Amino acid sequence: MAVIVDEIRRAQRSMRPATVFAIGTANPSNCYDQSTYADYFFRVTNSEHKIELKEKFKRMCDGSMIKKRHFHSTEEIFLKNPSICEYKAPSFNVRQRILNVEVPKLGKEAAEKAINEWGQSKSKITHLVFCTTSGVDIPWADYQLTKLLGLDPSVKRFMMYQQGCFGGGTTLRLAKDLAENNKGARVLVVCSELTNLISFHAPNETEPEVLVGQALFSDGASAVIVGSDPIINVEKPLFELIFATQTLLPDSGHALTGDLNEAGLIVKIHKDTPMLISKNIERILVEAFEPLGISNWNSIFWVSHAGGRAILDQIELKLGLKPEKLKATRNVMRDYGNMGSATVLFVLNEMRNFSTREGLDTTGEGLDWGVLFGFGPGLTIEAVVLHSVSV
Repeated sequence: MAVIVDEIRRAQRSMRPATVFAIGTANPSNCYDQSTYADYFFRVTNSEHKIELKEKFKRMCDGSMIKKRHFHSTEEIFLKNPSICEYKAPSFNVRQRILNVEVPKLGKEAAEKAINEWGQSKSKITHLVFCTTSGVDIPWADYQLTKLLGLDPSVKRFMMYQQGCFGGGTTLRLAKDLAENNKGARVLVVCSELTNLISFHAPNETEPEVLVGQALFSDGASAVIVGSDPIINVEKPLFELIFATQTLLPDSGHALTGDLNEAGLIVKIHKDTPMLISKNIERILVEAFEPLGISNWNSIFWVSHAGGRAILDQIELKLGLKPEKLKATRNVMRDYGNMGSATVLFVLNEMRNFSTREGLDTTGEGLDWGVLFGFGPGLTIEAVVLHSVSV
C-alpha cells in the first residue's frame, strides 16, 4: 500500500521547477506629473491654506525619484464624493462602491496581456491567485475576475486580502507551490491595486507621516502565468522560481501599518523602515544563496519592490551594490511610483524587457541567478531566488 501511495504522490508532482511563462501589466489612463502633484493634492483636499505642510509635501514629492504616477481617481470623482478628500471623514462605503468594480477590471486588463503572451487557451488555467489591499468584499475580486475572463468554473481560486506591498512576492511563493505540487497546473497570478483611492486623505499637521504614502502610492495591476514542465515549442520559459521564503523582521511592527476603517486605509510609514530592511536583508540573502555558493550580491540580478527611494538607497549602501543593480526597480519607481503588491511584478517585467532590448542571452541582464524581494507590513520580507532562462 505504501508503494501505491508513493506512486500516486509522484504522479501528482511536476518534474521541473515552477516557471514564469508570461507577464502582463496595466495602469489607469489618468497620469499625474509628480512635479505638480503637491499643488493638485492640496487643492482637491481644500488644504491650500496649510502653507508649511504643503511646502513639506512638495519637498517629499521632489525627493521621491518619481516622475509620474497613474491613478483611477480624478477630480471629477472627488467632486462627486467629497468625503474621500476630507481628513478621516466616513467614506469607506463610497470607496468600496468604486473599488468593487474597478479593482477586478484593472486586474483583467493585466491578466489578458499575460494570457495573450502565454499563447495558450485560458481554459488551460487551473488556478487563480488574486491579491489586493484595495478593499474587501464577499465574493470578491477572484470571483469577479473569473467571470470577467470567462475562466472555467472549476478553476481553483485563492483570494489574498490586505497583504500590503510584500504581496507580489507572496503570490509567487504560493504559485510555486501550486505549480510544483499539481502536475500540469497553470497558475494565473493577479495583483491589482488602487492604492491611491483606498488610502487618499486630506493632509493634517497631527499625522505628517501619512504624507509619505500620499507622495508614493499609485495604481496598477500585474499578472503572471506560472507552471512547471514547459510544453516544448509552445510555452516560453522566462524565470524559474528556485527557492522562496518569507521573513518577519524582529521589533519592526511599528514601521509600516495600515488601519482599514470607516475613513478608508490610513497608512503610516515610520522613518525607521529603510534602516530595518537594510539591516536584515543580507542574512536573508545568505540563507537563500548559500546552497548555490553565491555570496557576491553584485553577481546576481535584482528585482526589488520599489517601496521608496530611501529603502533602495539604504539597501544599495548596506550591500555595496553597484548603481546598475537596482536600475530596473528605480525605472519602475520613476515611471509608476509604488503600486503596492503589483509593483514587484512590474519590476520583473522591466528586467525581462531590458534584457530583450539589450539583446542579452538571458532574461536577467545576462546573468543566470537573481533575487526578487517584496517588502511590506510586519515588517515582512518575501524573497524568491530566480534562475533566468536563456533567451
